Amino acid sequence: MPFDGFMYPNEVELQWSVLIVVYPFLTGLVAGAFILASLERIFHVEAVKPTYRLALLTALSFLLVAPLPLQLHLGRPERSLEMYLTPHTSSAMAMFGFVYLWYLMAVILLEIWLEYRKEIVLLSQSTTGLKRQMYRLLTLGSSNLSEGALKVDDKVGWVVSLIGIPSAFLLHGYVGFIFGSIKANPWWNTPLMPVVFLFSAMVSGIAIVLLIYMATCKLRHIKIDMRCVDTIAQYLLYTFIIDFGLEMLDLIHRIYEADESFHSLNFMMQTKLFFSQVVLQIALGTVVPILTLGFIQIFHVPEKVRKLCYSICGALTIIGIFAMRWNVVIGGQLFSKSFLGYTTYKVDLISREGELIAAGLLLLPFIILAVMVKILPPWPRDEVSAAD
Repeated sequence: MPFDGFMYPNEVELQWSVLIVVYPFLTGLVAGAFILASLERIFHVEAVKPTYRLALLTALSFLLVAPLPLQLHLGRPERSLEMYLTPHTSSAMAMFGFVYLWYLMAVILLEIWLEYRKEIVLLSQSTTGLKRQMYRLLTLGSSNLSEGALKVDDKVGWVVSLIGIPSAFLLHGYVGFIFGSIKANPWWNTPLMPVVFLFSAMVSGIAIVLLIYMATCKLRHIKIDMRCVDTIAQYLLYTFIIDFGLEMLDLIHRIYEADESFHSLNFMMQTKLFFSQVVLQIALGTVVPILTLGFIQIFHVPEKVRKLCYSICGALTIIGIFAMRWNVVIGGQLFSKSFLGYTTYKVDLISREGELIAAGLLLLPFIILAVMVKILPPWPRDEVSAAD
C-alpha cells in the first residue's frame, strides 16, 4: 500500500476497513428510526403517527444486520460469543455486546410485540396453514384480547418506549464513545464525538424513515400524508441544525487549539478527504439539505415540489452521514501518529471486507424489512385492503 513520509510499521495497512464504516452507519439508522417512532408514542406528535410502526420495523431490520460487519471483520467470528460467557467489564468493545442485546431484546422486540399483539392474535385465528402456525408462535401463548389486557399492553409499551429513548442514545452514543476514547488518535479523541455520533444518527434515521414511507406509499398507490412528511421534515431540519452546529463547534475548537496534530488534520481535509468531507459530507450532505428544508419552511412550496425536495434531501442526507462515518473511521487511519506521513486506502471489490460485501450489508436490511412488512403490515387495515 503506497504511503508518503514517515510511517510506523503497524500504520502502513489500515486495521479497520469499510465494514467498520458500515457498522456505525447501521446502528445510527437504528437509533434515529426509534427516536422518530418515540415522537408519537411518548411525545404525542400525532402528525407522524403513519410512520410509527414503520419506524419500529425499520429499526429492527437494521439492528439485526448491524453486528454482521463486525462478525465479518473478525478473524475468528465464532469466538465472539465468548464476550457474553466471560464478560470483560474494562473493555468498551466487549461490553457493547451487552448494550446491543439489551436494545434488541428488551426494547425493540418487546415494543413491537406489544404493539402488534392484537393483530397477531387475530391473524392466528383468521389465517390457515403455515401462516396460522407462524402467527400462533408469535403470540407466545398470549391470546387474551380483553379491554383490560389491551390497556396493559399499551401501558407497558409506553414504558418500554420511554426506556428505549435513553437506550437508543446509549446504543449509538456508545459507538461514538469508543472512537472518542482512543487517545492516540487526535481525529477521534474529542469529548464531542459521542454527541456528534448521536445527533448524526438521529438525522440519518429520520431521513431513512422519511424515504421509506414515501417509497412504500408510492409502491402501494396510497396517497402520501403530507402533514406527516412535512412534520418529519421539520424535525429533520431541527436535528440537522444541531448536528451541524456541533460539528462546526468541534472544528472551530480544533482550529483555535491548533495543537501539534492540526497541520496534519488540515492537510488531510485539503487533500485525501477533500471530496468525502468537504464535498459529500459538508456541502452536499449537510448544507444543501439544511438550506432546502429551511426554504420550504419559510416559503410556500407546492406539494409536488416538496415531495421531490424531501426525496432529494433524504438521499443527500444518507450519503452525507455515510461520508461522515467514512471520514471518521477511514480518515482517522490515513495519517501517522508521528504526524509525518500519510497512507492510502483502496477498497477491494471482491473480498471478505470488499465493496460487494459492504453493499450487500447495506441492502440486506431492506430485504428483511420487506419480509417483516408482509408479516406485520405497519399501516391500517383499510389501507391494506385499498392497496390489495
